[in-house]
Amino acid sequence: MEHRGQLLTVMVSYLALLVAWGLYQGRKVKSGEDYSIAGRRLPGWVAALSERATGESSWALLGLPGFAFAMGLSGIWTAIGCVTGIITAWAAIAWRMRDEAERHNATSFVDYIAHKHGSCGKWIRIVGSLTIVFFFFFYVGAQFLGGGKTLHTMFDVSPWLGMLITALIIVPYTVYGGFRSVVYTDVVQALVMITALVVGPVVGILTISGSPDFFAQSIPQALSRAGSGYSSLTGAVSGFGMGIAIIGGLSWFFGYLGGQPQLSMRFMAIKDSGQARKGRNVGIVWTVLAYMGALSIGWIGIAIFGPEGLQDPECVMPEVMLAVFPPVIASILITGAIAAMISTADSLLILSATELSENILKPGSGGGGGFGDGNLARHRITTAVLAVIALIVAYISPSNLIYTLVGYVWAGIGGTFSVVILFTLFWKRYHGRAALVTIISGMLFTIIWISTGMDEMITARIMTFVVSTVTAVASTYLVPCDESKSVN
Repeated sequence: MEHRGQLLTVMVSYLALLVAWGLYQGRKVKSGEDYSIAGRRLPGWVAALSERATGESSWALLGLPGFAFAMGLSGIWTAIGCVTGIITAWAAIAWRMRDEAERHNATSFVDYIAHKHGSCGKWIRIVGSLTIVFFFFFYVGAQFLGGGKTLHTMFDVSPWLGMLITALIIVPYTVYGGFRSVVYTDVVQALVMITALVVGPVVGILTISGSPDFFAQSIPQALSRAGSGYSSLTGAVSGFGMGIAIIGGLSWFFGYLGGQPQLSMRFMAIKDSGQARKGRNVGIVWTVLAYMGALSIGWIGIAIFGPEGLQDPECVMPEVMLAVFPPVIASILITGAIAAMISTADSLLILSATELSENILKPGSGGGGGFGDGNLARHRITTAVLAVIALIVAYISPSNLIYTLVGYVWAGIGGTFSVVILFTLFWKRYHGRAALVTIISGMLFTIIWISTGMDEMITARIMTFVVSTVTAVASTYLVPCDESKSVN
């Protein structure tokens, strides 16, 4: 790749500063509560930027621009589904989860559900935590694998060496500083990401408008010249196919409704309700600007390279940056895209470790309340062990196995736990046994639906949400509740 030396220099410098910043934040961690939920003292803007960096990561910088490049105008439905879900989460769910987590002194996602539904708290901890840890464990492995492939593509290092390098960047500050270090490194990632997604399209539009040698000189012209499949909101399909395409895009909405633990933990860690409102404003503005920018970068890529100009659509963001910026600036923005994967990997790692440590290992060891040095040591050891195992699994497992399991996360975890969280927050009659039935049935349905190929007809992202909702309502009325142990 041209300018590889400059890119390497910028990347090494950026990542070194990022690791140093994470370790510095880790010095402020004095207890298990600091480690698992940042002492419940996050400023709203910090929580918002961290939540957005974790929620989008390489999706906003690589996946969505690539989708827009490949699909044209019809990619807007996916963006609408995501944006409306994120806005709903920040407007209606974030402050409620913050208040509820404080009320019940919850230090993890499943810990809150278990406290709220004391009738089945023990089993909710076991089933909920093991489900999340299992799938997110492979999700961490996928991030290691993705980092290895990216470094191999850009610098021609061995994919296995690239995986090790990715892990060595993430693990030290995550093990040392836990949730606090992860959150504050995410802030840096979010700022770099939004810079790329706002400045990139502005400069790109100005560049193509004055460059007659490109495929087109504007986004509308590019979509029109690329053909009806690119210039149509439905991808030039009609009837049932059009409905499936639109519903598939909009279905991303359901995964954001409190059911993604790595995102909801940011809500739970906000300092107070006033900060939650500030976080809401920052999160919504960031999201709208980012999604507009991501779509625009994909469409600008069509204007520069033509619809068939790139072998891999997900390379459109770095290719556009190199085409419209000087090499040094392009390198910084591309490095931000690569480093965005880190904001997902470290968040998933610390979430998995916290769930396992708080809900499985602490009760099993007879640990009581409080967050002394022993609890902090347990958190750090658990995080380190999970990181090593995830790296080994990524080495020995076929990549298609990992990515197949990751495919269950948004539907299975997001669709199922969104229903559990929504009903827990908004329906007093919903009880612990119904929550446990919802979790089990939602995950089983997702596995069966995807593994039998039905997901290709109707996405599991919407079907799991629907089935979980029906199950939650039915089990609330049909399964008896042990009222004496319920916590409301």
